[in-house]
Amino acid sequence: MTQEIEIEYKNLLSKGEFQLIKTHFSFPQQGTSQTNYYFETKDFALKKHGCALRIRKKGDLYTLTLKEPHAEGLLETHDIISEDIATKWLHGMIIPQPNTSKQLASKDITGDDLVYFGNLTTTRRELSYQDALLVLDYNTYHDKTDYELEVEAPSSKIGERVFQSILDQFSIPKRSTPNKIERFFAARPN
Repeated sequence: MTQEIEIEYKNLLSKGEFQLIKTHFSFPQQGTSQTNYYFETKDFALKKHGCALRIRKKGDLYTLTLKEPHAEGLLETHDIISEDIATKWLHGMIIPQPNTSKQLASKDITGDDLVYFGNLTTTRRELSYQDALLVLDYNTYHDKTDYELEVEAPSSKIGERVFQSILDQFSIPKRSTPNKIERFFAARPN
């Protein structure tokens, strides 16, 4: 599938809250590592459209993903790419990919406009729970670290219910939680 709607709820956690949730539920002891490599235009045209573009390396798989606003969450458009193409992108040789290029073109953005800005590495733990997916992320980027709970769900009704029940169960306040790319850019040294 080259496109999907992502419905997720997220909350930044303290280290203690992260540990509490991790030990309460049956999350895997070891997380899996993934790295997001972020791209933007020099004038932040993607951000102006509410979009984000990344290459995610997970194991030996590289996926180029464009995230766009959608009425029910985020529309994600994917292209599976080779390590060679990913390396070229990271070195400024942007090779257009069929699905993402089509979406970018609709915003008058071409590969020539894109610049690599850096990466964020996540250690992720996932667990199926009440018709949703619970995700605990430990993120490192620039010289920062943070902890995050995500609930990914097939509908907003299920997502909101599961998300709120976990926050209530552990007395965790709902916090304004920008997405990873927003936190990455906000922490970027000038």
